[in-house]
Amino acid sequence: MDDSLQLLTTAAVALVVGLAAGWAVRSAAVGRKLTREQAFFGLPDGSECVLVTHRDSASAHWSIPRHDALALLGLAAVVENCGAHPEIAPHDTGLQGFGARTEFCVGDPTAHRRLAAHLSSLLPGVAVHPGDESGGGRGTFTIGGSACRPEPGAVEYVLLARLRAGEGDRPVFLAAGQRPVTHRAAVRHLVRNRARLARKHGAEGQFCLLLKVVNSQAYGPDVVELVADVTKAATAAAEPKGHRAAA
Repeated sequence: MDDSLQLLTTAAVALVVGLAAGWAVRSAAVGRKLTREQAFFGLPDGSECVLVTHRDSASAHWSIPRHDALALLGLAAVVENCGAHPEIAPHDTGLQGFGARTEFCVGDPTAHRRLAAHLSSLLPGVAVHPGDESGGGRGTFTIGGSACRPEPGAVEYVLLARLRAGEGDRPVFLAAGQRPVTHRAAVRHLVRNRARLARKHGAEGQFCLLLKVVNSQAYGPDVVELVADVTKAATAAAEPKGHRAAA
C-alpha cells in the first residue's frame, strides 16, 4: 500500500470514528435531557398521568373550552415525549388522591372542583373570590394579603404551580387562572421554560408562580409576564383580611 492510499485510509477511518463519537455524544446529551424532563414532570417511560379539566358551561354537552383544549394538547405533547400515557378526566368525576401518578389540573378554580380542592389543601395562602351577585370580582386572587383583580381582555392572572403531596412521589401541576386564555398561557410558559424550571427547582422542588397575561383581547396567550414567585406565601396559612391590595 503506497503512502497516499494509506493516508486516505487513515483519514477515512478518523472521519468515521469522529462521526461515531459525535453521534454518541449527541445521543447521550439527548438522553440526559429526556431523563431530566421525565424527572421534572414525574413521567418515567411507560407511566400514567391524568389531565383534569372542566366542561364549557356555555355548552349543553360535555365539551372543553377552546383555550383549555389547546392547553391540554400542549401537555399531551410533553407526555408523549416522555413516553407516558395520559388520561383526560372531568373535574367532577371521582378521582383517586394525588401522588400516585402525575396530575395536570387546568381551569378556573371557581368552577373546577378538583382544582379548588387542590388550592384549599396545597395552597392555603391563596383565596379565590367567587364573585358577588352581579359577578363582580369573580376570580380575584388574594395571596399573602395582596389582591390580583382581573381586567378582562387587558390584564388577567394565572397561578402555575408544581406541588408534591400524598402517598406517592408524583407531582401535581396546577394552572389556575381567571379565564381560559390564561390557562393556555400558563401551560405554554411551563412547556417553554421546563428546562429552566427543572434546573432551578430540581426534581423534588415545589413552586407557585404568579403570571400576568397582558392584552389577551389582542394577543391571546402570547404576552405573559412573571409577576412573582409566590411559593412561600401561597403555601402558608391564609392571612387575615384587611391587608393591602396590589395595584
